[in-house]
Amino acid sequence: MQILILVLLGLGLSLQAAFAETVYVSNEQDNTVSVIDGATLRHVGTIPVGRRPRGIGLSADKQKLYVALGDDNRIDVVDLKTGKVEGSLPSGEDPELFVLHPDGRRLFVANENDNLVSVLDIPERRIVNEVEVGVEPEGLGASPDGRFVVNTSETTSMLHVIDAQTLELVDNVLVGTRPRVAQVSADSRQIWVSSELRGTVEVFDAETREPLAKIGFDVPGVPRELIQAVGIQLGSDGSRAYVALGPANRVAEVDAKTFKVLHTYLVGQRVWHIALSPDERRLYTANGNSSDVSVIDLENSEVVKTIGVGRSPWGLVVAP
Repeated sequence: MQILILVLLGLGLSLQAAFAETVYVSNEQDNTVSVIDGATLRHVGTIPVGRRPRGIGLSADKQKLYVALGDDNRIDVVDLKTGKVEGSLPSGEDPELFVLHPDGRRLFVANENDNLVSVLDIPERRIVNEVEVGVEPEGLGASPDGRFVVNTSETTSMLHVIDAQTLELVDNVLVGTRPRVAQVSADSRQIWVSSELRGTVEVFDAETREPLAKIGFDVPGVPRELIQAVGIQLGSDGSRAYVALGPANRVAEVDAKTFKVLHTYLVGQRVWHIALSPDERRLYTANGNSSDVSVIDLENSEVVKTIGVGRSPWGLVVAP
């Protein structure tokens, strides 16, 4: 009996170690960031930040959390050891999403009201450049090889490609109506763009910007106008992609090689952004209208938990 108990305790410790990640969720209406413990899948804390937090991301060393504040025109910096805001960075007007360049030094920030992408030097704490893009810029992605950054403009319905070294706009590509998110594949060879109003995801060759695929989604019993593609997460091995489908309350799992939809998961209401765990065994979803986070076990293809957070969760990131 004692041996059995020790074995069970050991298994429990192993499971906790396997899911030691921490999930941070920006709550747009509460001006807070919720903290979820990956081992217990419990909401364990709340961090007050500025007004209208949306885009959220980690520093290169995973010790700081950056939170874009649309109504304060700044980015709050949270020290993850203390769980408190230690200062802020300039962002340009109405920051929505941002991406950390692989150099770990620069943030590229979408300024929705100014039709600009601001380039922020983090150590110098100042904006060093601005790139003019289309109307209402939102999505941002950086190529892992560091060569380029991509941005989407909602009203112009374009994908913009920025040279990350010269900071020049090198291409504009017409995409589906109201593009929300752009992601670059781990090998830097593909660009994935979601179209909210078309309910599709387009895939482009990163070098030529030629289209490779257009992925549509069909959810039985859900009107087509409610299937709105928003957040995208790409697996590191290039085999899977995941797409949040907004008011369809679903996340789609896609074969990233054949571009076929493999599975859809029923999650909370109006799923907006999604994030993979570091080991890519779980997917977390921010469900804006039900004010919760769904946890998808990708190994067993099932939703295993719903966790209440603040009002209107918008973005989320997973720290190891």
